This record gives sequence, structure tokens and C-alpha cells, in this order.
Amino acid sequence: MKPALPLPTRDGVGPSCVGLPTGTWPTITDFLVERFPAIDRATWLARMRDGTVIDEHSVPVTPDRRYQAPLRVYYYRALDIEPRIPFDEVVLFQDAHLVVADKPPFLPVTPGGKFLQESLLVRLKRKLGIEDLAPLHRIDRGTAGLVLFSVQPPTRAVYTSLFADRAVEKRYEAIVTWPAGASVPSVYRSRLVDDDDHFMRVKEVEGEPNSETHLSLREVRGERALLDLAPVTGRKHQLRVHCMALGVPIVNDPIYPKLLPADSDDFDKPLQLLARSVAFLDPSTGEARRFESPRRLTL
Repeated sequence: MKPALPLPTRDGVGPSCVGLPTGTWPTITDFLVERFPAIDRATWLARMRDGTVIDEHSVPVTPDRRYQAPLRVYYYRALDIEPRIPFDEVVLFQDAHLVVADKPPFLPVTPGGKFLQESLLVRLKRKLGIEDLAPLHRIDRGTAGLVLFSVQPPTRAVYTSLFADRAVEKRYEAIVTWPAGASVPSVYRSRLVDDDDHFMRVKEVEGEPNSETHLSLREVRGERALLDLAPVTGRKHQLRVHCMALGVPIVNDPIYPKLLPADSDDFDKPLQLLARSVAFLDPSTGEARRFESPRRLTL
């Protein structure tokens, strides 16, 4: 059984953890200030006074506590200002094992960077009161549509294995730019690796394919088209890079083909990519499950 964390969930957010590496910092405070330059010493001292910086043994970290490695330290992340993403998620299904939610665009699945309360996981924890809720897979922040969550740790592994074993049928749709004479193959494969030029991007390289997408054209209207996409693999940004490589980039993509600044969200121009449906055999109940997003992309 997974050990209890030394700090409880607060406002839907569990504590963050940092491991103390071998080093010569005089105090744990000195390490934290150096490790997290965006958080000043006064903020760490205030957190310690509040009793919200704790080690793995539930012993409070005090301002003058000497540095000790290896040791895990837990604390709560905090953001001074976190504007609300002006779109709402919808819970489509809930039972003892699963929650299926329809995610709006711009909302990340899990906390990260400048997003904490404004993440699908934290919103759902607060809405449903399920502290152990955990995502079984991820979709990009810009992508709208279905995300599945595990409700309880004892059955989590059997659901996670569905995705690892590619036993979940995933369907997407996308609106893409459609130049005159464009076409797409029924299957596209390539090798995707991290782009050394920017951590946000991936790129195609020569070599054995590690990604595969099935494509079909549903409708063309002017210079845009609606595609049905079925990823066989689940590589980072796979659908976005495959569409770009085929000369039909997804409309309103802020990363491909051109990477826009991180603060350039335009809520009137969401990425035109939708995680439309998922289907699988439920390992807990034996039922055939199929869920579909109520959202629609229109040309």
C-alpha cells in the first residue's frame, strides 16, 4: 500500500515533493532558496512558520534545520495570481473505479508551471471530493475532449495497463488547413524525438518509426478540412506533428509550425483538435465501455 503523505490535500492540491541531493548547503532553507529561485527566502520562512514544509517522516522543516541528504521534503505550491480559464469541464461518467470528464481547451490535465487550481485534476478533486483521483492518460492543454481518471488506488493499475497495452481505442477529430490538391494517407508513421531547440516541441527524424496515426478525410470546405484521426501510439504531440508533416497543420496550433510565446493564449481561437471518443473493455466490470465527447468541431 502506498504510504500516506505527510501533508494532506489542500483545496484539491496535494503537496509537492523535492528530494535533497548530496551537497554542502548549511541548511535545508539554503537549498530550497537555491533550488527554487522564483521563491524568495521570506516566502519559505513564512511557509515554515505555518507548518507547511515537512519532511518524509512528518518532521517540520525549520528555518535553521541543518541540511540532510538523502531526504524528501514536502510543501504546498502557491501562485499569487492564477486567472481562471473561462471554460468548464463536464463529468460524463462516474462509478466506483472511473471518472470520465470532458475537458475544455486551454485547461491542463494536471498542475504545472503557472497552472495549479486551474487544472482539470484539481477542479475535479474539488468538485467531486475524491482525494485519490488520478489521470489514467493525458491530452495536451490545448486539446479538448475526453480524459479518464482512476478513482481508487487498488484498481488503478489495471486501468493504466489498458493504455500501456494499447487496449483503448481512441478517436480524435481535427480541423486542418487544406491547400489546393491536398491529400492524406490512410496511415502515417514516423520517428518522433524531442526537439533540441525547444523543450515544448518534438520533431521527426530518420529511423525506425515509433509513432502511427490512421487518418481519414471527412469533409472539405474551402481552405479547411475536417479529419478523423486514430492514433495507434501515444507520442507527445503526435497528431499535431503528423498533420504538419503532411502539409495540413491543425488550425490555431500555437506550437506547430510556429511556436508562439507562452503567454499568447487567445480564448477565441482554440486549437481545433478534439479527443472525440474512447472505447475499451472495462477490466473491473467486464463491460464494453464507449464514451463520446458532446463537443463538435465545425468547419
